Amino acid sequence: MRPAGPLALLALLATLVAGCAKDPAPPEVAPTGNVSPGTGLAPVPIAGTDHTVNLPKGWTAAVYARVPKARFLLALPDGAVLVSRPDAGQVMRVPAGGGEPATFLSGLDRPHDMVLATVGGRQWIYVAAVDRVVRYPYTAGAATAGAAEVVVDGLPDESLPELGGKYGHVLKNIALDGDTLYVSIASTCNACASDTVSDPIRGSVYRWDAAGHNSGKALVAKGLRNAEGLAIAPGTHDLWVVVNNRDNIIDPATGSKDTAYVDNHPPEEFIRVKQGGFYGWPFCNPDPSGGLRNMPFQRDYELNRDGAAADCEAATPVDVGIQAHSAPLGLTFVPDLGAVIALHGSWNRSKPTGYKVINFPWVDGRPGDQHDLATGFLGAESPWARPVDVALLADGSLLVSDDFGGNVFRFTPPPG
Repeated sequence: MRPAGPLALLALLATLVAGCAKDPAPPEVAPTGNVSPGTGLAPVPIAGTDHTVNLPKGWTAAVYARVPKARFLLALPDGAVLVSRPDAGQVMRVPAGGGEPATFLSGLDRPHDMVLATVGGRQWIYVAAVDRVVRYPYTAGAATAGAAEVVVDGLPDESLPELGGKYGHVLKNIALDGDTLYVSIASTCNACASDTVSDPIRGSVYRWDAAGHNSGKALVAKGLRNAEGLAIAPGTHDLWVVVNNRDNIIDPATGSKDTAYVDNHPPEEFIRVKQGGFYGWPFCNPDPSGGLRNMPFQRDYELNRDGAAADCEAATPVDVGIQAHSAPLGLTFVPDLGAVIALHGSWNRSKPTGYKVINFPWVDGRPGDQHDLATGFLGAESPWARPVDVALLADGSLLVSDDFGGNVFRFTPPPG
């Protein structure tokens, strides 16, 4: 099945205007197809580069914009695309159709994730910085952001006295569902018990009132080491996240860091977040030995060897695992493709993994089997691009940001 045609995509664009650009909801545009590109990919030259990428048959590829260290994306109803640059404290605006980016907003501390949503009868662009979430009124065609309103303040960063200036995963990610704002507060470390007793708890997802005033704070779930991609599944109120799991784990059978074990443990996670859920980190690790769905948990050898720190049998099951160390970042729901996820790629695996875009077709409200959608970013010796986020354009094209090469790619399906 091909990606949705123009009418379906125009319907999707209308829902973005009415609600949340990153989390489209109406069931009439929900991803119901079963696209499985898998091994049917073929090399496609990327216009504007000397590289190729592997895509499904009939797709084309080009550079949409060049944005140094491009991170998260937000496609706006007026055709412009926002691109975050946390290192520069900027959000850039790429005009409709691509081209030269210009500064849309600056002055925030490492802005990262962005969502367009209608709250209180007005459209807002929500932006997550490391210490707060702010919003700006959306105005079609505006070249720069308007006046900022602080929605949530005082989010933890490396300025906390107990952290000594170090916070391993300080960038924040968000999603909106109606009047609820979800914020991922990632861990400060690879694995540490101190994050589990902090206020707010780190390695978690919290919610606030989307209307602002720093109100409505509540813990949703914990045990999520670094949830980067947050999105609401279409036609539901279900929050799904992809999680970067821990590194350099000790094999509980040997008590040592065996390369073969570290390479494949623990899996990254694709999770439907449940209220009150505990997803293991840092005391329990999902065990993929019996497959990557609904995995049982093993006690962490370093932090929970005797089971005193946490009951791993009571941990909330992980819906789907992804190859360990793939580093899933952006998560976007796309008609006919289901959940599309950018894998940033490994740094501590003996054989590199990730460095691609994958999709899980959506079957009866759940992820189907994982398939490759775009590969070829990893060269013989090193990557030439590292995917971060995925955004959908009105014509069915997918934009993929690359913070390594400083590109935003456009992958366009054939007419259908």
